This record gives sequence, C-alpha cells and structure tokens, in this order.
Amino acid sequence: MTNKKILEVCLSPDLGGLELYMSNCSNELSKEFDVSCVVSTNSKLKDFIKNVKTFEIQRKSSFSFVSSFRLAKIIDQEDIDIVHLHWTKDIPIIVLAKLLSKRKPKIVQTRHMTMTRFKDDFYHNFLYKNIDTIICVTKALEDQINKFIPEKTRPKTKVIYLGANAPELLCDDKIEEFKKELEIGSAFIVGLVGRINEFKGQHLLIEAMKLLKEKELNIKAYIVGSAMNNEYLEKLKQQVKDYSLEDNIIFTGFTKEPTKFMQVSDVILMTSKNETFGLVTVEAMKVGTAVVGSNSGGVLEIIDDKESGLLFETGDFKDLASKIEMLYDDKELKNKLAKAGHKKANECFDSNKQFEKLNSFLKMI
Repeated sequence: MTNKKILEVCLSPDLGGLELYMSNCSNELSKEFDVSCVVSTNSKLKDFIKNVKTFEIQRKSSFSFVSSFRLAKIIDQEDIDIVHLHWTKDIPIIVLAKLLSKRKPKIVQTRHMTMTRFKDDFYHNFLYKNIDTIICVTKALEDQINKFIPEKTRPKTKVIYLGANAPELLCDDKIEEFKKELEIGSAFIVGLVGRINEFKGQHLLIEAMKLLKEKELNIKAYIVGSAMNNEYLEKLKQQVKDYSLEDNIIFTGFTKEPTKFMQVSDVILMTSKNETFGLVTVEAMKVGTAVVGSNSGGVLEIIDDKESGLLFETGDFKDLASKIEMLYDDKELKNKLAKAGHKKANECFDSNKQFEKLNSFLKMI
C-alpha cells in the first residue's frame, strides 16, 4: 500500500450512480491507498462504504463556511494529500477547505455531469484554478471542459470511463423462475432502469408502448427505479392509465438487484436526453442483454449503432418504438447485438480495468 492519503468526498443526499461510484472509489482505492471519506449527515451512502474511516459533515448549502472549516480540520487531521470529489455542488466547500487547511492538498474531481455554458467569470476562475485535475467519464465531457473553461484557469483533464462490476449471472432455471414471479408469460420484455425523472425520459417509453400496443405486439415494459419527483411519477402513471396500458407497463420501484431485471429483459433502454455516460447501459451489456439508447451524450461512446446495440433519435418516441419493434421481429439481430455488446462492455468498461487506470493516475500526481 502506498503512503499517499486520499479523502473521498460526496455530500450529496441522493443515492444514484454518482453517489454509488464514490462509495466504490472508497472501497476500491483503499486497497492501494490510505483512504478516508466524508459524507453528509443525511447521506444514504454509509451502508455502502466498507472498512473505510468515514466522517460526516452537515451540509446546508454549497457556500457553507462551517462545512469548509470542518472539512479543513479533517484534511489536516488525516494528513490528506488528495481530495477526490464527485458532486459538482461540493466544489466551493472543498476549494475553501483547501485554502483553510495547512496541508493544501491537491483537488481531483471526477466529473459525471455535462458542462453546457462558459465558466469564464471571476467566481468560476477562482474555483477552477484551485482544482488540479478533472477526470472526465467520457471524451465528449472532456471536449466540453476544454470548450467552456478558459485555458488560463482550466485544470488538467484525464478521461477514465466508469466501469461495471462482473454481474451475478442467473442460470436459466432462475431466470424462468423470476419470469414466473413477474407473470411475464411469453411477452417480449423491455426494461428501463434508473431514477425516475423527466430527464431520464420514461414518458418516451410510455408513448412508444402505446404505438406498439396498437400493433397488437406482445410486449411488456418494466420501469425500474425510485422517483426523484413524485409529481412526475404520478403524471407517468396517469399517462399509463389514459392509454389503457396498465397490463403492459409495470412500475417496480427501487430494487437492489437491477441486473435481475436486465437478465429477464429482451432489451434495456437508455432514453435520457443527454446522458453523460450511461452506466446502466454498460451493466445491461455485461449481462448479455441487447440495448437501445438515445443518440446523444456518452451513450455514443458506449453503443456502436447496429453493431453493439441500436440508437434512436433523442426524444423521438416513434423512432424508439421502431427500434423496439425491430428487435421484437428479429431475434437473430437481437442476439447478435447482445453478444457484441457483451464483448465491448468487458473490453472497454470493466470496473477492475477502470480502477487500475484510476490507481495508476493517482499514484502519479
């Protein structure tokens, strides 16, 4: 184990891909480094961080001097060399903590969200000149950072993809057993896994299912995940009711075993407007399920259209319906895409391989 000391920080109160990646970093990097982590007092991450010293900070806003002062004390107390942050809203607290600390650690951000506007004002110049490196989860995101942050204050950039762990694969008997439990019957199964909010595009699936039902195709859809906005969830449920799709679309809520749903599905969708990466897509590919994603954002670096999956026009539910129907009609194509997707996910987006890259990078800075 190297003597370099790393502090993983994520003060987000949510529990999604970004937050879980922070817990994975805490657990994985502790094999090579001396790792501590900081979460918010209302964090849902505590149960996911194993055998790593964890501190809690009450976070009331992105500009909390009290939170920064507390974080600075942890940095000095633990002799931290690198602060690794994940949630963009934590940047002001962490930069101020660095300036307040005696250690003056390097700040490394893994950026998960897109950047859509110029950051050339005094405030952003101040923040970014105090960050050493931004790790980008896609090449497209690195291009955005190079475009929107002025060169004079732009941190160094490095592309390291997110990776998916080797999934627990179900045997054929277990898959059939789960299908019976879900009362799938002989239906073609479409899965949409992820947080339920408008950005993720669950409404597009409902519109597509309406068209597919009108063609009398035997298709069922499962929307798997918890709602970030109950108003949007109720709107979706009303939409299902209005289209008489109650028997065709099932909301499962949150599950700790999303890959089980992926393995009983014929196709997994990524319908977001502009997903930065799309880890769910990679996870589906790893279990050997065909994938369909919107032709924008990081999905373009994961899915090679008509080779490792299918792409549909972002926001176009008619095109989405046509891609689902294509796989419904052509089992050979579906299996071919699933096999190629599985190969690409294992070669390019394996968790162990990506953490090896992250380990090597952190040892060098």
